[in-house]
Order: sequence, then C-alpha cells, then structure tokens
Amino acid sequence: MTYASPTFEAKICPPGQLAVRAAALPRPLVFTNGCFDILHRGHVTYLAQAAALGAAMVVALNSDASVKRQGKGDDRPVNVLADRLAVMAALACVSLVTWFDEDTPLQRIVDCQPEILVKGGDWPVERIVGAAEVRSWGGSVHSIPFIHQKSTTALLEKIRRL
Repeated sequence: MTYASPTFEAKICPPGQLAVRAAALPRPLVFTNGCFDILHRGHVTYLAQAAALGAAMVVALNSDASVKRQGKGDDRPVNVLADRLAVMAALACVSLVTWFDEDTPLQRIVDCQPEILVKGGDWPVERIVGAAEVRSWGGSVHSIPFIHQKSTTALLEKIRRL
C-alpha cells in the first residue's frame, strides 16, 4: 500500500519564494517568528491567538545556526530546522512557514509585507524587530501576553533533572 505525503509539507516555503507565496494569501496577513524548538502549550496558544488577528499567518523560524547564536545552550536547537518546519507547518493556524539565517527576521518581514506583526509577551512592542517597517505601511504591532508560563528552556531543565 502507498500512502500520500502529508499535505502540510506544502506550507513550507523557502525564503526566496516567500514574497510571491505570501502575496497569494488572504489579508490581513499576520507575521510572527521564533525558534519553536520543542513545541509546547505556550507556543500553540500564542500561535492560535496571533493567527486570530488576521486572515492568514506566516511563521519564520530561526535556522539552526541562528538559534545557536542566541546562546540558549550548546545542545540547542534540540530539533533541526527541517523537523521544526514540518511540525510548524502541521498546525492548522499556520498558512506558511519559512526560515531565516540572520539574527533577526527583518528581511522575511519586508518580503511578505504583513499588516500585523506579533511577538510573545516577553517582547515590548518598541523592541520588536520590523515594528517600524510594518507601521510605515499602515500595519499594527502586537505583543501578546503569555497565558501559560511555559518555555522550552524550562522544559529541557525539567527533563535533565529526571
């Protein structure tokens, strides 16, 4: 028996195709980004809340090298980019998922021109990368407060103690 490839894989978008593919999405477009190394309840709650602000959502993931430069630990990311992209693409609230190797997602934000830029509550709006650009084309910027105080770092510390 042959099984079909998962359709969610089609949501994985190489950076070079982002402008064209994002232009085809319904508007308003939401953009968010992060490592999303080990997906947990805090992540999925935040992503659902972010997606609800618009008609479609693009999520940009830090590449493995970009995660390493954040200083989260020598063993991070736990999951390689290809795996993190697939897990993110499988979420119903995500329209497209892409990645960036730079330290910030600014180029991906410029590429897809979202009307709504979102980060988690640990990011004050004035520190969100791309805020000035999104506002310059009439968009809005949001910092969504955390409902569930979860983190991948805390989860990994708990696992290591077991």
